[in-house]
Amino acid sequence: MNALPAKSTSNWLNKVPEVTLVFWIIKMLSTTVGETAADFLNVNLNFGLTGTSVVIGALFAIALFFQVRAKHYVPSLYWITVVLISVFGTLITDNLSDNLGVPLALSTGLFSALLIATFATWYAKEKTLSIHAVNTVKREIFYWTAILVAFALGTAAGDWVAEGMNLGYANAALLFGGLIAATAFAHYVLKANAVGTFWIAYVLTRPFGAACGDLLSQPASNGGLGLGTTGTSIIFLVTILVLVIYQSATQRKLNARQS
Repeated sequence: MNALPAKSTSNWLNKVPEVTLVFWIIKMLSTTVGETAADFLNVNLNFGLTGTSVVIGALFAIALFFQVRAKHYVPSLYWITVVLISVFGTLITDNLSDNLGVPLALSTGLFSALLIATFATWYAKEKTLSIHAVNTVKREIFYWTAILVAFALGTAAGDWVAEGMNLGYANAALLFGGLIAATAFAHYVLKANAVGTFWIAYVLTRPFGAACGDLLSQPASNGGLGLGTTGTSIIFLVTILVLVIYQSATQRKLNARQS
């Protein structure tokens, strides 16, 4: 689902990739990696929730620094930042739930309100929420803030539905997958607002990816398929790598034609 274009306000090029099928596939895979990688570091490597949060937070800050400094879209840098922000967003919700005892329903409500506030402030300052106009530092900061909150919200909503409501991972995946399909129908068939449907789909792919990740990685006793966090993370990371290499090659050809 494409967002509406807007006129460039600086000499920067847009910092966000075109919204294609590959974009949505990588995005969904990154959300799944966010769920399984956080579990892998926390449990398998015994980092603990706090240690995992510190390590991922530092890596995310470094990646975001270089992403914001870049003057154009760099596929590898962009998607590294997305993967790290997906893990960090997951950890924010996990810390609220596990360390502070905040109910998932409350976290879902709080992050929903925070996301709305982020969009309201972004629009008030920039008069657009289009991802085709992420071409200044201020707009990029708003963009990544919205994405971080969206990942935290998606984690809270996904866990709340799958675990809090006892729907299970498979049913949660079907539910959020159905909502994504309904959003796509609204965009392509009903011609609903492109910016609005894009951000709705962006939020929904987080709990959908998380439910898919848990369905694959969790043991059968917990309603999963038992692939484990290690196997699931490796499969999805390799798939992301292949797709990002493809995007990088495509971007180089595009840059060559434009030069």
